[in-house]
Amino acid sequence: MKTRNILRFIKRSSHQLILVLESLFLMIYISSCTKYDEYVPVGLNAPLKLSTGNSNYILKQKGALSTIAMTFNWTTGSNMGSGTSITYELQIDKKGNNFSAPLIYNHNKASYSKSFTSESLNDTLLNYLNSEPNVAVVIESRVIAHINTMPETTDTSDVLDISVVPYLPVTKTLYMVGDATPNGWDIANASELTPDKNEPTIFTYKGGLGVGHLKFPVNRNTNWAQDMYMRDLTDISKIYLHKGGESDDNQWEITEKGLYKVIVSLCDLTIKITPLAGAEFTEMYMVGDATPNGWDISNATGMVQDNADPYIFTYNGMLLKGDFKFPVNRNTDWAQVMFMKDPDDSTKVYRHTGGASDDNKWHIYVDGWYKVRLDLRNLTISCERLKKLYIIGDASPAGWTISEAIELTSGSSGYEFIYSGALTAGDFKFPVNRNTSWTQDMFMKDPSDNSKIYFHIGGAGDDNKWTITSSQAGNYIVTLNLKYLTIVLDKQ
Repeated sequence: MKTRNILRFIKRSSHQLILVLESLFLMIYISSCTKYDEYVPVGLNAPLKLSTGNSNYILKQKGALSTIAMTFNWTTGSNMGSGTSITYELQIDKKGNNFSAPLIYNHNKASYSKSFTSESLNDTLLNYLNSEPNVAVVIESRVIAHINTMPETTDTSDVLDISVVPYLPVTKTLYMVGDATPNGWDIANASELTPDKNEPTIFTYKGGLGVGHLKFPVNRNTNWAQDMYMRDLTDISKIYLHKGGESDDNQWEITEKGLYKVIVSLCDLTIKITPLAGAEFTEMYMVGDATPNGWDISNATGMVQDNADPYIFTYNGMLLKGDFKFPVNRNTDWAQVMFMKDPDDSTKVYRHTGGASDDNKWHIYVDGWYKVRLDLRNLTISCERLKKLYIIGDASPAGWTISEAIELTSGSSGYEFIYSGALTAGDFKFPVNRNTSWTQDMFMKDPSDNSKIYFHIGGAGDDNKWTITSSQAGNYIVTLNLKYLTIVLDKQ
């Protein structure tokens, strides 16, 4: 009885039911766009229109890597009642070119925005639209809707004019030269400062400085005609850009030999030179038959000093069955200071006086990839072997859901890991854990050799992945050898 009543209701109210279904479909469509797209226009089938937040922009280099300078948004446009999908094409050109050779950015259906960081927009203006730094340029833009009819039809928005002032980028390299620096006035070997990976306009040097003077050239050209950053005469914490060839030569003076941390900000035109109190060493090495170069101390394996804490040294790499200890240099007389194992606690280190007879070493029992962390402030050490490795990527069964990354099987060697299963069209790489922050260490593809791998430090900007094409998809046995840094993809 209930079924017959429902059928009568549907027959009497078919028009109302269609309206309800259409409304439901619209709600689902809008919901899906809200979930995956940064911008969702108000209403569907709205006339095609392009907009930005402002009509005038002044770009700044500080924070340019992460700062969204401009976002283009557009409405859906109309499919003219055809019921077919719409894709979009954003065009940008310098005003007056009449879109004769515009920059084109293609977007799939349900994609209604395009954002530019300050760096990407500045690069576009200077290197593709031939604009001048620090001079306002007017760019014109429009969006074209491609309606998937047979044949295809298009709709074009009105042209939007925007004024933008690009910046003149500062140097990407910075060096330190002077009799206070490690290599003196030998500018061909000037000490290089390290740019911050998130803010590359900030450069850092950490290491020894002697009594003397220093300044900061932008390259190692031996003609001394390059630009340099020099000391502001009225404020020692300020810098200015000396133009190559000019006669000014204002330098900083170091009055006490020691370890220092130097931070130079080219956007803020500031400098900090800070003594590293108590941090005695800027270099640390590993030597022993457990290390890659054995007991050849002249080629002892170098460790990496932590940028934030100079008391911390780390090593990521292979260790074999055998012993090791930590010399502070590669002197072949073996009379240098070393850090050795506390006889009563293998997690503790002590300072060995060069030439003394004590010789307490750590021992590795299983070959493998290890992470060694030496803390000279607390005189502690951690040494952990990599026991798990995972595969992630849209080529793998887990896709890009890293919390579900597929664990590889550890081989008997301790340094081989094996994945056996399907690989579909897409990319993949190998994280060391399933942390969803994506800041973990990984093994990635050597850009110059698909059969080689390298160790990616968690948080670094490199992201080199392997790619499986549609024709290559299938079941594989993938073997990673961390000792030789190789990968074998064996299709079954």
